[in-house]
Amino acid sequence: MATPGAHKRLTREYQNIQKDPPPYIVAHPSESNILEWHYILTGAPNTPYEGGQYWGSLVFPSDYPFAPPAIRMHTPSGRFRPSERLCLSISDFHPKSFNPAWSVATILNGLLSFMNSEEMTAGSISNNPAERRFYAARSRWWNSTGGGSATSPTPGVQQTVKGLGNIKAGDGGVKFRSEWPDEDAENWKWITENRIDPRTGKCLPDPPGQTVQCSPETAALRRRLGGIHSSGALVQGGEAVRDAGQNWFGKRGLYYALGAFMLYVIALRVFGDVD
Repeated sequence: MATPGAHKRLTREYQNIQKDPPPYIVAHPSESNILEWHYILTGAPNTPYEGGQYWGSLVFPSDYPFAPPAIRMHTPSGRFRPSERLCLSISDFHPKSFNPAWSVATILNGLLSFMNSEEMTAGSISNNPAERRFYAARSRWWNSTGGGSATSPTPGVQQTVKGLGNIKAGDGGVKFRSEWPDEDAENWKWITENRIDPRTGKCLPDPPGQTVQCSPETAALRRRLGGIHSSGALVQGGEAVRDAGQNWFGKRGLYYALGAFMLYVIALRVFGDVD
C-alpha cells in the first residue's frame, strides 16, 4: 500500500503526464493500485523500433520517491528480455543512485534513451537491426493477442514468467486489453486491415483469384513479417527466375563463346589433317 506521500506524488505526476505527455510516451497508473503503472513507448523514427508499440510496467515501492521502481518491458523488442526486471540507474537495481526529484516522465525518458543505445545491462539483449524491425512490426499483434496461441510457442514469446508485475505470454491479450482498451481496439482494427493472422502474427495471403492493392506501408509490413500477395508472389517469382537466368547467362556467356570458338579451331585442324 502506498504511503500518503507516495500516493500524492504519483497522483500529481499522472496529472502532469496527461497535461504535457513526453514525446513517444504514454503512461497511467492501474485503477486498482496506484503503485503499478503501465506505459507504452512508441518506436521513434529512424530507429529499428520505428512504429513499434512497446508496452511495459513500473512497480513503485510504497516509499516512492525515496526509492526507484522496478522496470519491465513486456513486448518483445529485440532489446530487452520480455517481462524481466531491467538493471538501470533509474530502476530498483540501484536504489542509492536514485534521485527523488526524478519523475515518472524522467524514468520513461531514460528508458527510451537506453533502448535506443547499445549499452548492455541485466535484462538487455544484443540483436541486429533487422530482428528489431521484425519485432516492431509484430508488436501490436503481440500486445493484443498475448503472443498468439499459448500452445504454439512463437519466437520472442516467453511462455511462463514469474514475479510481481510480470505478464504471462499467451493470455490472449487480456492484461493489455484491461489496461489499454482504446489501444487494443485500434490494434485489432490494424490486424484486420493488414490481414494479420491473430494466431501466428504473420500476414495472410490474398484470397484465391484476388489481388489486394497495398499501400507502401502495408507492403513494407508484409515484407517484414514474411507475408506476400499470392498473385504478386508468382509475378515476383517469375521476375526473380528471369533475372537469375539473365545474370547466369550474362556471367557465363563469354566462356561459352570462347569454348565454341576453340572447338571450331580444333575441328578445322582435324578435318584439315584428314584431307
